[in-house]
Amino acid sequence: MPDISLAQARRIVLAAQGFGARGGAPVGRVQLGRLIDRLSLHQIDSVNVVARAHYLPAFSRLGRYDRDLLDTAAWGGKRDRRLFEYWAHEASLLPLDLFPLMRWRMARADRGEAGYVALRRFATEQRPQAEAILARIAAEGPLAASDFPHGKSRSGWWEWGDTKRALEWLFYAGHVTTATRRRSFERVYDLTERVIPAKILARPAPDERDARRQLIERAARALGVATAAELRDYFRLKPVEKDNAIGDLVDAGALRPVRVEGWSQPAFLYRDARIPRRIAASALLAPFDPLIWHRDRTERLFGLRYRIEIYTPAVSRVHGYYVLPFLMDERLVARVDLKADRQHGTLLAKAHFEPDVPRDSEERLRAALGEMASWLRLDRVTMR
Repeated sequence: MPDISLAQARRIVLAAQGFGARGGAPVGRVQLGRLIDRLSLHQIDSVNVVARAHYLPAFSRLGRYDRDLLDTAAWGGKRDRRLFEYWAHEASLLPLDLFPLMRWRMARADRGEAGYVALRRFATEQRPQAEAILARIAAEGPLAASDFPHGKSRSGWWEWGDTKRALEWLFYAGHVTTATRRRSFERVYDLTERVIPAKILARPAPDERDARRQLIERAARALGVATAAELRDYFRLKPVEKDNAIGDLVDAGALRPVRVEGWSQPAFLYRDARIPRRIAASALLAPFDPLIWHRDRTERLFGLRYRIEIYTPAVSRVHGYYVLPFLMDERLVARVDLKADRQHGTLLAKAHFEPDVPRDSEERLRAALGEMASWLRLDRVTMR
């Protein structure tokens, strides 16, 4: 017999992710801060068909909130800043407390031991070029790639020129960080010490093994119950020979090995994970929401094979361009192709319901769409 049924696993995961705890009070800095600490990161994506991806997880869990709160926490002045950008689970916003835990990754990038080949060159033979760019930022203040000659990216996905690559290596290696984002969402870089508060920079950085252990514990808290691969994936940690982080956490009592119904791999339950009797939630989930970004895990937990189709040719798409699964209580009951038509003040939606969904699924989806439209300052919802 498994230690945890599949239904229990779903409730553990949903509770760990912050679902089912929405209150009636207005959402302010305190509620947003608690959620950020719970999730440990918000993945960034520039697609703005509905809203940029980093805004959506908080809306899915807390409801309508002021997006300026997140902007201030991410890109405000030193006194207001609560987040920083870095490569964690892809490009992400992370709580400042995690900055020391990323120092080992920055050090590896600085030595040319991390990143793809074109970036690693700036740690070695092309380092003078990167240092010249760094010197200009030091002298002139925050700059974006487009502020440099030939700095703009070429057309196409990830078609970066050398200036952009040098800036990204400087970012990866911790020499610069994101000062702000322009209206086009272009990243503006500045020296790390001019952006990150001094008290954070002064904290000692743990060694790589200890940092990985702490990151895996943060992942376990955010996931509730997960396999070893899922724990590592949260912060994109690769398996490392003689890496005993998970074993150390088991020995310390932070993780308990468990068997989950229907899972072929062993799992680990976080010590503070709750198993609620039920979860009540209505939430549209961004493709990069941490509840569903691990597609195999999503399928094991919810029985839904979900794929993002942005990069799929239009003729080959099954459910649409920007499709958000709809969470209703403890099930993913629909996939909703959404678009914010800002010119006409309309949220356009096309829903694909799963088989055998509850009778009130469409009614609750319409209510969730109405709430999203209001949050996005759109006047109406049109179901296609």
